[in-house]
Amino acid sequence: MLSWLAKLVISRTMARARAGDIGPTLRMDAGDVVFRFPGDSSWAGEVRGKAELERWLQRLVRVGIKTFPDEVVVKGFPWNMTVCVRGHDYLTSPEGEIVYENRFVIWGRMAWGLLKDYEVYEDTQKAKALDEWLAVHEPAMAAS
Repeated sequence: MLSWLAKLVISRTMARARAGDIGPTLRMDAGDVVFRFPGDSSWAGEVRGKAELERWLQRLVRVGIKTFPDEVVVKGFPWNMTVCVRGHDYLTSPEGEIVYENRFVIWGRMAWGLLKDYEVYEDTQKAKALDEWLAVHEPAMAAS
C-alpha cells in the first residue's frame, strides 16, 4: 500500500516537472537535501541544499528531458524511509527525433515525508552523449 501511494505521488510530481513545474518536486525535498548524479557529464556532481537542487532541476526542465517512474518501492518507518524509483527518461529534438533515452534508478532516504539524500543511477555515457548533442544543436543549454 505504501509503495502504491508513493508511486502515485511521484508520478504526479514527475508529470508536473514534465509540464515545467518543479515546485512539487522541491516540496518533497528537505532544506538540507543532498543529491548525487554520478559520472563526468555536465549533469554530474553532488548538490547540497534545496537552492542548488532547484538550479539542477530547472536545467533539466529547460533542456526538456522528460522523466517517468515505472516502479516505486518504499519501506521503513516515517522517520527513516528508503525510496527506490526505477524509471526512464528521454529528450526529443524540436523536429521530434528522440536524441536522448535512458533508464534510471533513484535511491533515496526520507524522513517525515521529505527526501534527505538521494542518488540517480543511469548510463552515464548516455548523459555525456547528450552533452555532446546539446553542444552542437542547443549550445545555450549545453552547460548549466
